[in-house]
Amino acid sequence: MLETSARLLRLLSLLQGRRFWSGAELSSRLEVTARTLRRDVDRLRSLGYPVQAASGVAGGYELGAGASLPPLLLEDDEALAVSIALGTAAGSMVTGIEEAALRALVKLEQVLPARLRRRVSALHKTIVPLQRPGPPIDSALLATLAAACRDREQLHFRYEAARDKRSSERVVEPQGLVHTGFRWYLVAWDVGRADFRTFRVDRIAGKIESGERFLPRPPPEGGDLRAYVSRSLGSAPYAIQARVILHAPLAVAAERVSPAAGALEALDAERCVLRTGGNTLASLAAWIAAIDLDFEVEEPQPLIDELRRLHARLGKAVEASQHESRPTS
Repeated sequence: MLETSARLLRLLSLLQGRRFWSGAELSSRLEVTARTLRRDVDRLRSLGYPVQAASGVAGGYELGAGASLPPLLLEDDEALAVSIALGTAAGSMVTGIEEAALRALVKLEQVLPARLRRRVSALHKTIVPLQRPGPPIDSALLATLAAACRDREQLHFRYEAARDKRSSERVVEPQGLVHTGFRWYLVAWDVGRADFRTFRVDRIAGKIESGERFLPRPPPEGGDLRAYVSRSLGSAPYAIQARVILHAPLAVAAERVSPAAGALEALDAERCVLRTGGNTLASLAAWIAAIDLDFEVEEPQPLIDELRRLHARLGKAVEASQHESRPTS
């Protein structure tokens, strides 16, 4: 059994990691009795942490927002600085910190008092990053989506299609957020379509409403949401789908191909398979050639024919350029 101080830290971590816990779940995780759990909750309250309790069969505990910051110990200006830094990092190009920053932002804003949440919101709206790649995303929207993933709450929102901009009302069970380096995507079970879907966050429009809690489903790709988004974006949205063998190890190819552009899979130690797509043969052929790796296209045949035409045009251009550069006698 954990010592009291370590157990309190563990209890606080659990309460920050999910919105609501039943008493039985917390007792099981901490390996304590219900009476000890109640005593630990009272200790957290005495330290300033606003732990709320609900009685009855469906009763449990959740960490609410309080009148003052719990003893992290952060002054108001320090809390504002941390929140702004986390919001900026969540949309940054620094590999590996975006989602961790978003999780930390959700935890922090969960316990910010109302006066600080208003100031944080105003600051987020007035800070505009310079030359930010991809469409701008409000950190408050990301925090809302991340909290729904964590708390297993259904979401109702309006979603705009990529091609014709038509919008549709969606009810989803959010699974997680994925950042590709250029855009944010929400992976969710679409209740109306009875299947998992990938949603571009910048196309979620209007007010987001929370619904009832849902039971977790087996996630796609065995829980590897990055792989699922990569596979979905690599070919599904496009009219032309291609399978290409790249003559390079998977690690090397991954440095050249964005997860949003295609899905990579190791074939052997020296080759990998790229599944990708495009709206036109010409643009897809030019993009594959620009990867700057030796390759061979397995399918489709029209793409192979387009590469032959591109090769012929480039050959003529090189010959013409060499002819023009020859000195005259």
